Amino acid sequence: MTAVRCVEKVPRLNQSQHRAPRRGIWFLSIASIPLLALLVVPLIVLLLHLSPGMLRHYLGDHATVQAIFLSLITTTTTLALAICLGTPLAYLLARGRIRGKGLIEVLVDMPTVLPPAVAGIALLLTLGRRGVLGIYLQRMGIEIDFTAVAVVIAQTFVAAPYFIKSATVGLASVSDELLEVAALDGASPAQTFGFVTFPLALRGLAGGAALCWSRALGEFGATIIFAGNYPGRTQTMPLAIYMGFESGNLSESLTLAGILLIVSFSLLLAIRAALRPVATD
Repeated sequence: MTAVRCVEKVPRLNQSQHRAPRRGIWFLSIASIPLLALLVVPLIVLLLHLSPGMLRHYLGDHATVQAIFLSLITTTTTLALAICLGTPLAYLLARGRIRGKGLIEVLVDMPTVLPPAVAGIALLLTLGRRGVLGIYLQRMGIEIDFTAVAVVIAQTFVAAPYFIKSATVGLASVSDELLEVAALDGASPAQTFGFVTFPLALRGLAGGAALCWSRALGEFGATIIFAGNYPGRTQTMPLAIYMGFESGNLSESLTLAGILLIVSFSLLLAIRAALRPVATD
């Protein structure tokens, strides 16, 4: 397809002329140290307090394994929902010409700036047993709050906007000229998206998916209010960390926190490495 060949031949911008001078690099490096230290040093200290013996012990604990398993199941489901339901919305915001786009963008951003506790209360008042919609769901024998479904809904509410925003940026960066070439070449909208739009927006889509999954994995406030903290049913890893800290079991909290840190870091690093541009002659 001609459109595909056009995608492969998109020239890369030469940014060598826009790099900061050497003196500017030194100044920026020194100015960046305090914030980088604040972001990195606490994480290193956490890992230094984590021992292989602690990992072996708590990874064999039934409650810990349940929390890890539930977190993996719910966050994977959340990510799938965010991608399936968020991609059309991101495409609409990126390339659609609709009224009220600015308002929609504000509404999408709201969960990222709201305190998680506020999100949990809003979900409880909407979908809880006595909520606006929950009353009708209960009449049909459907109860959402304080179940694993509530965990997924809470995670999706707070994490999906991260995917939508990143995907919107990636989809908006695709050149209109390439899409016009694909249309002139006889490509259908589905073919244009699959062979042109998707490859060029892949970095934004994958980055948004990684952020969404990581945010869902660390979700706490909305989950504990809307889904509760029931071991084996709604207790995810962040909730287990909180319970371990409250009960004085700091070793369990430290182990789970270390696992969360390692998993999140590994995922983000893998995504970044996979999307790194390949040098060409």
